Amino acid sequence: MTLQLVLVSGLSGSGKSVALKLLEDLGYFCIDNLPATLLADTVKLLEAQGQPRLAISVDIRSAQSLPALPACLADLKARGLDVRLLFLEAKHEALLKRFSETRRRHPLSTLHGDLTVAECITLEREILAEVADLAHRVDTSDLSANALRAWVRQFLALDQSRLTVIFQSFGFKHGLPLDADFVFDARCLPNPYYDPVLRPFSGRDRPVIDFLAAEPAVGRMYHDIETFLEHWLPSFDRDNRSYVTVAIGCTGGQHRSVYLAERLAGRFRGERQVLLRHREQDGEHR
Repeated sequence: MTLQLVLVSGLSGSGKSVALKLLEDLGYFCIDNLPATLLADTVKLLEAQGQPRLAISVDIRSAQSLPALPACLADLKARGLDVRLLFLEAKHEALLKRFSETRRRHPLSTLHGDLTVAECITLEREILAEVADLAHRVDTSDLSANALRAWVRQFLALDQSRLTVIFQSFGFKHGLPLDADFVFDARCLPNPYYDPVLRPFSGRDRPVIDFLAAEPAVGRMYHDIETFLEHWLPSFDRDNRSYVTVAIGCTGGQHRSVYLAERLAGRFRGERQVLLRHREQDGEHR
């Protein structure tokens, strides 16, 4: 049996402990804060012991070993192991709030005692940028713990040999998603919010679907995004990318963006591996 390795990385306070606890509950052998330089030997040892599923947290607490991580990942994949890298992040303000509420010290503060928490967060983001570029990124700024667990479960179910296209709706009033590769702005489209009858519904409900489907401008935007993705997704295949996140935003993330994300996910699901996420409906703003 091929060992499945899930590496969990990301910013301090972004939810790594929630993800690792879920993986432990799912039967993964979990190790927290392993230096990247010990990764290959640790995997080899546990593979020899017959461990089928392994989850390891590699993050800023072992910062000096992080430059070794990309080469180590490439070597493990070359051995035929099922290697998955999950990177959790959050907006600056969200992380500041979490550290304030928990009164925890930032891990970098032990190495750089003269830095504020805000400065530690900025430095950590810079140090981990290369790791984030290799991973499936999840912005947890507006996610509840339950939503994060659900998204991690989706991640585990993916076929790593195929490009995954993630369609994500969001509301601009809550900020841009950090994990987006492409962002499309649907705020110029007719807004069901201004119809008192349609306002309580979402873009997944029939009344809003019928309203937006009847608007020519909505159809043109859908067609433009569809054509853009048809043209450019093969380039990501050739570049051996594992994930592409297409974010579609409207004002509140409830109607227009949800409708377009649902419709685009349905269009591409037959030919590609697709994930569908609605940030504001899955998260803390619902």
